[in-house]
Amino acid sequence: MAALSLAPRALYEEVAELLRQRIFSRELEPGSWIDELKIAQDYGISRTPMREALKVLATEGLVTMKVRRGAYVTEVSERDLADVYHLLSLLESDAAGVVAQTATDVQTAELQALHQELEDAARPEKMDRQRFFEINERFHMCLLEIANNRWRNQMVADLRKVMKLNRHNSLLKSGRIQESLDEHRAIMAALVARDPQLCTQRMQAHFANGLEAAN
Repeated sequence: MAALSLAPRALYEEVAELLRQRIFSRELEPGSWIDELKIAQDYGISRTPMREALKVLATEGLVTMKVRRGAYVTEVSERDLADVYHLLSLLESDAAGVVAQTATDVQTAELQALHQELEDAARPEKMDRQRFFEINERFHMCLLEIANNRWRNQMVADLRKVMKLNRHNSLLKSGRIQESLDEHRAIMAALVARDPQLCTQRMQAHFANGLEAAN
């Protein structure tokens, strides 16, 4: 494998992002050992930025460091997944309630436009699961940005990275794409109606159903 040309700025962050995407794509499988020396050679870098990158991923929960054994891609247990979904449900349902109360017409239209992209991605004639989930994540992060709490946003961003370790299971469940779309329609209806309590409840249901599909 030819050495990759990496930007000199914050080299360890560049390496962390490359490894992050390899983990999300399952090129590096959960539970697999990360060969630091080989990857550093492949990227044409020393082991110092490699180790710093692994520390970043360990902080995010994507990598587990084992004494005298090295770094491994984190395996998410059922308990881990339940804990992550529980916290995401609390944080994002609260954000949804805030948005139902405070969003401007322009912000609501932005969410509606993202929802329409979801509708398009879910059409049977051009179904694209990866695109659907990318748009889904953009919708959720847009909603969080509108709710405007940077501390909550950071917590959700970190939790969603761990959630992605188990994403493929939810993708494979028959009918889950349509169920998720129906749940998004219900959330959007509550947002447009400016009903914070209903919006909160529907976001909670969305995460409860997502957890069931992920197991």
